[in-house]
Amino acid sequence: MSAKTYEVRTYGCQMNVHDSERLSGLLEDAGYVPAPKDAEGADVVVFNTCAVRENADNRLYGNLGQLAPKKAARPGMQIAVGGCLAQKDRDTIVKKAPWVDVVFGTHNIGKLPVLLERARVQEEAQVEIAESLEAFPSTLPTRRESAYAAWVSISVGCNNTCTFCIVPALRGKEKDRRPGDILAEIEALVDEGVSEITLLGQNVNAYGSDIGDREAFSKLLRACGKIEGLERVRFTSPHPRDFTDDVIAAMAETPNVMPQLHMPLQSGSDTVLKAMRRSYRQERFLGIIEKVRASMPDAAISTDIIVGFPGETEEDFEQTLHTVRESRFAQAFTFQYSKRPGTPAAEMEGQIPKEVVQARYERLVALQEEISWEENKKQVGRTLEVMVAEGEGRKDDATRRLSGRAPDNRLVHFTRPEEPVRPGDMVIVEITYAAPHHLLAEGPVQAVRRTRAGDAWEKRNAAPAAKPAGVMLGLPTIGAPAPSPAPAAGCGCD
Repeated sequence: MSAKTYEVRTYGCQMNVHDSERLSGLLEDAGYVPAPKDAEGADVVVFNTCAVRENADNRLYGNLGQLAPKKAARPGMQIAVGGCLAQKDRDTIVKKAPWVDVVFGTHNIGKLPVLLERARVQEEAQVEIAESLEAFPSTLPTRRESAYAAWVSISVGCNNTCTFCIVPALRGKEKDRRPGDILAEIEALVDEGVSEITLLGQNVNAYGSDIGDREAFSKLLRACGKIEGLERVRFTSPHPRDFTDDVIAAMAETPNVMPQLHMPLQSGSDTVLKAMRRSYRQERFLGIIEKVRASMPDAAISTDIIVGFPGETEEDFEQTLHTVRESRFAQAFTFQYSKRPGTPAAEMEGQIPKEVVQARYERLVALQEEISWEENKKQVGRTLEVMVAEGEGRKDDATRRLSGRAPDNRLVHFTRPEEPVRPGDMVIVEITYAAPHHLLAEGPVQAVRRTRAGDAWEKRNAAPAAKPAGVMLGLPTIGAPAPSPAPAAGCGCD
C-alpha cells in the first residue's frame, strides 16, 4: 500500500511560510509524502490561512468550494484549515464548508496529524483551537523548503496594539525562545549545510522583553557571528519603537550580519501614525535611517507602507512621500488599506474612497520605482559576492543566466559560468546594468566558490521530492523582498 500524499497551501507572511514547513514536517513524520507536482490531487490538503486581507475569507471559501467535488470523487481525502483565519473564524468554517475535516489554530499546529486521524476514525469534523501557545513551534519536526537558507523563529506573538492589525489577537502576546535554544537550532542547521539564516519574529527586535533583557537581540546577533560556517544572517521584521543603537552597532560590527534592514514605516504622517497607534513619529523614523546609513553606508533598507488609512488627508499623504524621498528605500512593500474585521481601524470614521486611495497608491509606487532605480544604478560597476539562489529568476532558462542575492539582498541575474554552480554556492560578479527591481552582471563570472550549502542542495536533489505549494501572496523566498506590493513578515503590522 502506497503512502498517503499531502499538499500544504500557504497564504500570508513569512511566519506562515515557516509554520507550513512545520506542518509538512509533522505530516512526513506521520508517514505522509508530498504529492507529486503533476498529481491530480493529494490525500490531505492543508490550508494555512491569513486573516490580514479583507477578502481573505472569500478566497478561502472559494478554494474550499473548488475542492468539494474532488473530495466527493476521492474516498478518504481529507481537508484541513489552520492559521490565522482558522483561529478567528473557528466553527464558522465547518458551517460554511461542512466537507472540511479539521480546523486548527495558530497555537496548536502540532496537533494536525492527531486531528486528521481522529476525524477519519470518528467520521466527523474536528475543530480544536487553543487559546494560548501549547509548545514553542520550533520543537516540532520541520521540512525545510531550502537546503541552503532557513528561517529561525526567535519569538511568536506581538505585544503591540496597532489599530489596523489583528495579528496580536490571533497569535497572542509575545513569547521569546531561550537564546541557547535558538543558537542550538542555528548550529544544527549549519551542520546540515545551511549557510544563511533569517531570524524571524512578529516584532523581531523586541526580543528579550519576555525574558527581561533589553539588549537580548543585539547579543543574539553577535552570538550568530561566532557560529563557524554561518555566512549570512538576516532578520525580519523589526519595529522602529524597539530599534536601539546597540542593534545598529551589532549589525555593523558582526561580519556575517548582512547590510540589509527591513524597517516598516506604514505612514510618514505623525497624525496617521498616532491613529494607527504606532509608538514613533516621522522624526524618530528618519533618525533611525540616518544612524543605520552612518554605520553601514552600503545598507539596503526596505519598508512597508499603508496608503489610505482612515482619516488620511492629502497633507498626511504628502508627509509619507516626503519620508520616502528622505529615506531612499531600496524597496517598499506598498499596499492599499483594507478593512480587517475585528480591528479598531475598521470602525473608524473617515474611510477613504477607493478612487482616492488608488490615485495615492499609484503616485507612491511611481515615486518608489524612481528611487529604487536610482539606488540600484549606484551598484553599477561594483563587484559583489552573490549567493546562487533557486527559483529566483523566472527567465533564467531563456536568458542563459542564473540568479542570486547580493549581501544587501538585491536580486542579481548573472551570466551562467562555464563550470557548474549550485544554489548555495557563491560567485563573484561585476554589476553592469540596473533595473528598478534587479541588477544584471552581463560579463563573465570572475570566481566561483563551491560551498557546503551547495553540497547540501545537491544531496537533497539527488533524490528529488515534490515541494509543498508556495506562498499565495507573491511573497519572497528566504530573505528576499519582493517587488510586488505585499506585506512583509508580521502581515504589514510591524
